[in-house]
Amino acid sequence: MKLPIISAREVIKALSSIGFKITRQSGSHIILVKLVENKKLTVVVPKHDEIAKGTLLSIISQSSLTKEEFLKLL
Repeated sequence: MKLPIISAREVIKALSSIGFKITRQSGSHIILVKLVENKKLTVVVPKHDEIAKGTLLSIISQSSLTKEEFLKLL
């Protein structure tokens, strides 16, 4: 399944829909956190208009989702 070219805003919107919250911003990077079974999942999203494919794959793995699960959120 091919990944679309999406913006940081779309990534954040998708992750927010499953419980991730923006905790802070460090330069052009937005840090989102979600508590899952006493574990803290942290995802770093660069604030770009187009997220690179490799970066998007890294964001998906940081959020403990599969590619298919992530694409359904979009």
